[in-house]
Amino acid sequence: MVWALALGMAWAGCAQAADEPPLRITRDSAEFVVQTPSGPLVIKRSKTASGVGKGFVQALVPQVGVTPVTEIEVLHALNDPATMVIDMRDEDEPLKATIPNSYHIPYNELEDRMDVLGCQRLSSKAWDCTHAVRIVAFCYGPMCVQSPAGIASIVGLGYPVGKISYYRGGMTDWEALGLTTVTGNRPLSSRPVP
Repeated sequence: MVWALALGMAWAGCAQAADEPPLRITRDSAEFVVQTPSGPLVIKRSKTASGVGKGFVQALVPQVGVTPVTEIEVLHALNDPATMVIDMRDEDEPLKATIPNSYHIPYNELEDRMDVLGCQRLSSKAWDCTHAVRIVAFCYGPMCVQSPAGIASIVGLGYPVGKISYYRGGMTDWEALGLTTVTGNRPLSSRPVP
């Protein structure tokens, strides 16, 4: 009886997984075909304990000229008084876990808050970023579209790409490596002054 119940639950789990939409690898595809010596092999994504089902694999360099960084560079940036490490996740309330000493500016608010990054507003959509600070952008992890979207929006308004670094690993990799996290972010009032 117990065996039959377990088998029934396993089949139910398979049916539920089959009803879910496939996880995307790129913006437009849920699979990628690799030509192997044995013939074509289809690569797909599976939900994992540390992975998230949303988003798709982000490019290591989200905009030409942006510098990709690892955890080591992020750690050094956290101690650099002229750099802002920015959590660009779109949470309204304090984040449950974030990188210590980071600032929180949601990606969808960056266009209106570039003054915090050292830019001066010239008009409703024009900024002078001559005195922009260096930033390190991150969000949920390699599948997260938020920080790449935030980077694209500020670059489109004239933010210098040479002052932007991107930590694609984000919170997924930071936590997977067991690095310390905190609740809440550094107040924007303590940001670098250009």
